[in-house]
Amino acid sequence: MNLKQTAHEIFFEALRAVLPEAMIREALKIEGNELIVGDRRYGQEPGRKLFVFGSGKASAGMAKAVTEILGDRVAGGLVVSSYEAELDRIDVVVGAHPVPDARSVHAAERLMSALSGLSEEDFFIYLLSGGSSALIEKPISPLTLQDLQEMSRMLLAAGVPIDEMNAVRKHLSLVKGGRLGAMTKARGVVLVLSDVIGDDLETIGSAPLYKDRSTIEDVRDILARYGLWEKAPAALRVLMEQGPAGKMEETPKAANPGIDHVVVGSNRKALRRAKEKALSLGLEAHLVTDRLKGEAREAAKSIVAMGRKFLASRMPEQPPLCLLFGGETTVTLRGNGKGGRNQELCLAALREIRDQGGLLLLCAGTDGIDGSSEAAGALVDASVWTRAREMNLSLDDFLDRNDSSSFLERTGGVIVTGPTGTNVMDISILLVGGNES
Repeated sequence: MNLKQTAHEIFFEALRAVLPEAMIREALKIEGNELIVGDRRYGQEPGRKLFVFGSGKASAGMAKAVTEILGDRVAGGLVVSSYEAELDRIDVVVGAHPVPDARSVHAAERLMSALSGLSEEDFFIYLLSGGSSALIEKPISPLTLQDLQEMSRMLLAAGVPIDEMNAVRKHLSLVKGGRLGAMTKARGVVLVLSDVIGDDLETIGSAPLYKDRSTIEDVRDILARYGLWEKAPAALRVLMEQGPAGKMEETPKAANPGIDHVVVGSNRKALRRAKEKALSLGLEAHLVTDRLKGEAREAAKSIVAMGRKFLASRMPEQPPLCLLFGGETTVTLRGNGKGGRNQELCLAALREIRDQGGLLLLCAGTDGIDGSSEAAGALVDASVWTRAREMNLSLDDFLDRNDSSSFLERTGGVIVTGPTGTNVMDISILLVGGNES
């Protein structure tokens, strides 16, 4: 068995399970004058206008699938994507990611205008996926776009987990934490592609149409915990200090009752398909967790240690073992190299694997983009270690610079997919045993 090929097949099968077209067709149907979303039914009487909106890396792909199902029932709409696309009846606007810019503000303003302009008789579908936090943005006065950009970069560089990062973002924005949803009178349903652990609706995309349990005090605590309070823009600190005095309005603590949320795709769905594929290829397969988080380097140690334990206990005649992990780790930046959390995890794992046979690790993002690189992730085993030694590359030097992608490009370890149009966090595949890699 070629373990490298096997790992690739498992990953791409998992990816196909969470492509927008597959998920939307499974979740959305139209029967007569009823729109069916999961187990919910919405009357679509003749004359009632139906609009499609959305934001996130997968919004354009999701919108394309929606229009194919609903056809001329769609009266119009607008989605904000990370790439250009052409859709029937729906405008596509490109925002910025991972740091918002003027395009993100323009996109947010158009969504605010469109949703607030709907009547009580109208109905809308909103397509929400990861990346929305940066793709749409409208700073609360007196904050400027530059203030938000600076804060976003600091949060990313500090390795702040996504739930805490979004708690900060929601309190600086007019479109996050339920504020966008509070602007409309129309009835609607949000189809959610989850990119967070636990599918927390208050975290996905910074919850533009849901609600927010975090508070201004939480934001101050988060910034202080990561040593960012004193470094934060002056206008932000002034705004946060107004909170306890009641001068700054809190994010909505209750969702708009006219808007439902339905999770149509998640990391666990991708992992289940990966397990099915592994079993079909003759491997023993186990879904270890869909809650992998923490520093990528620490996660690497735990994954390799688990693999070594299984490797030591397996008999030669047993088929290779496939261990599956899903979630999203973080990287605390120490250098200015090229890479991302998946490649950093793989490079840290390679430091543990070295020349030991029988262990192969693939880590990749389902969105096809890993940090500042062009790769989706990487695959490492003893053969990558051997090539690095032959090229006289110092693994530790590359890790110190957070330059995992440069190392893996030179040793043949990177996985390049290009943007996939979906986003359900990351998948890590550890293969244990087998004679050929």
